[in-house]
Amino acid sequence: MKRAVVLLMCLIAAVSLFAAGDQEDADSAVIKIGVFEPMTGANAAGGAMEVEGIKLANKLYPEVLGRKVELVIVDNKSDKVEAANAASRLVDRDKVVAIIGSWGSSFSMAAGSIVNDAQVPTVGASCTNPLVTLGNEYYFRVCFIDSFQGKVMANYAYDEVGAKKVAIVQEISNDYSVGLAKFFTDQFIKLTGDPNAVVAVSNYNTGDMDFTAQLTNLKSLNPDAIFAPGNYTESALLIKQARELGFDVPFLGGDTWEAPEFLDVGKEAVEGAVFSTFFTTEVPITKTSELFIDEYRKEYGKEPAAVTALGFDAYMVIIDAIERAGSADSVAIRNAIAETEGYPGAAGIITLDENGDAVKNAVIKAVESGNFSFVTTIVPE
Repeated sequence: MKRAVVLLMCLIAAVSLFAAGDQEDADSAVIKIGVFEPMTGANAAGGAMEVEGIKLANKLYPEVLGRKVELVIVDNKSDKVEAANAASRLVDRDKVVAIIGSWGSSFSMAAGSIVNDAQVPTVGASCTNPLVTLGNEYYFRVCFIDSFQGKVMANYAYDEVGAKKVAIVQEISNDYSVGLAKFFTDQFIKLTGDPNAVVAVSNYNTGDMDFTAQLTNLKSLNPDAIFAPGNYTESALLIKQARELGFDVPFLGGDTWEAPEFLDVGKEAVEGAVFSTFFTTEVPITKTSELFIDEYRKEYGKEPAAVTALGFDAYMVIIDAIERAGSADSVAIRNAIAETEGYPGAAGIITLDENGDAVKNAVIKAVESGNFSFVTTIVPE
């Protein structure tokens, strides 16, 4: 009896070892790319739009070096601590070779030291704060940065709106909002030559719903325009409440406004709101742009957002780097990403500078008849 039990245990052990070997072979045949995005919480709509682009790219280009590419998607829950946890999980548990993310510069910055220490290259789609990549050899992005975006919107306020005095309303708990507001302020003061051209800076926190106090104060100062970069929901509420107070000042913002929720929450109140973004379907820039737009419409039955095109591009830049490196080694992929030059992405030609930032055009859009409408394209000087 004992002998039979021993034989049975040996047989089980052998089967287990065989199965483990098969699993190791299967794992080695797959290249894992991690994705950490806000899929729940205050920024869930932004994360969902980027993931749509990433999934579409993976569907169209599911293999590289003859191996299947598997996406490992983790929710960072619109939270800085959770973003760091998500990056740690992708690195330590899932053993990904590269990472994409995140919508929201604060979440990207929270993961920065983790991916840098682990030497896992990470490509942001729409995280525009300069600090995301600065001093981090393993963080890159396929979008422009806020020092350019802030300048673009300050120029628009001065040249197109004719503003001489503006007010700032910033989401103080959001690194993106605070940084973009500063770059706008610096450029606007430079344009006007007036150190007092910004008549007030009002703050609010993510999740705030009532902006009556800030708006009442700003209305008394009579600015020519308000620059209010921030999350789509709070920004739409801000504008809606301004109109309810009879405050009919032009509102300008940044790329985060391009979300269906901005229109759904603001409704007719956000008509005429103007913002900077990365991409427009009205003016396809490359052959990849045309492919992306066509395939996105087939897949999702709607028009793609700019950050969706950037999610697509983040995946494609990593795939291109793996092909050029001829390897799925993370350091080799990182080095190939750093050399990206002239890559024809869906949202434009991608060339990465010494900081890992893409030098790209900006697009200006306005809300017209309940839709986001293309206004013009701004080329970097």
